[in-house]
This record gives sequence, C-alpha cells and structure tokens, in this order.
Amino acid sequence: MPAADNRPGWDQYFMDIALQVATRSTCLRRQVGAVLVKDKRILATGYNGAPRNMKHCSQTGCLREKLNIPSGERHEICRALHAEMNAILQAAAHGVQLRESIMYSTTQPCVLCAKMIINVGVTTVFMTEGYPDKLARQMLDEAGVRLIQLGENT
Repeated sequence: MPAADNRPGWDQYFMDIALQVATRSTCLRRQVGAVLVKDKRILATGYNGAPRNMKHCSQTGCLREKLNIPSGERHEICRALHAEMNAILQAAAHGVQLRESIMYSTTQPCVLCAKMIINVGVTTVFMTEGYPDKLARQMLDEAGVRLIQLGENT
C-alpha cells in the first residue's frame, strides 16, 4: 500500500478521472473528458460524442474534417456534443445543482461550453491543454470563472 504522501492531490485525482472519462469519446478528432465536482464529490461526468440514440462520428464520418474546418471553428456543424456540455446535461437530467462547482476538463472549453459553464455557476475550470478560442477565455474571465491549466503530475 502506498504511503499517504504518494497519493495524488485532489486536482490531479479529478483530472485523472477526466482523462479516463475521455476514453469513452467517439469523436474522430479529439477525445475530451469532463468531471464536475463539489466538496470533493463527483457530481457528473461527460465526454464528447453524438447525442443519445444517434450514430457516432466513427459510423458517419466527421463533417468538420471533410470540410477542413480548423479546430475551434464552426462548432455548430459538428454532430457531437462537447464533454463539458454532456457533463452539464447529465447533471440537469438527474436534478443535480452545479452552483459553486468545479469542472475538470481535459481541454479548455470552447465559447459555447464557456457560456454554459458561466450560467450554471461553475467557479473554476481546470484543464490540461489549451484550445484556440480566445473569446471563451475572455468570457470566462469577465464572468469571474477561474481557468487554470494543470501541468504534468500536478
């Protein structure tokens, strides 16, 4: 049994779970996982993929890839929901309050997800990698939502 001081900190623990959640992703371009936490308890998780009862991108192909749309642009033509959206929707479907929660996402949220994160009352978003969406960062900052990038072995 490992010594107590070898355990990961809480932020790394929840980010590791988000990384595991991302392995369920059905997106052909990017696997993303998100975990919503409050008081060191997991409230909901989500990964990016097609809506319930719809074909996955692995079956239909990726329209954004076919049209050579760069990452961070034209979110509306993607058939998948983002991991952050799916986590928020999972919480809503089960009546889970997200006010004052923390999100752990393997990627910086896009502007669409940022607006949802702001409105449900998430206070902090931890991420492992950036995303080319400056407006999302500006909106999170303006709303007072902290965006913190975790490094390796944080």
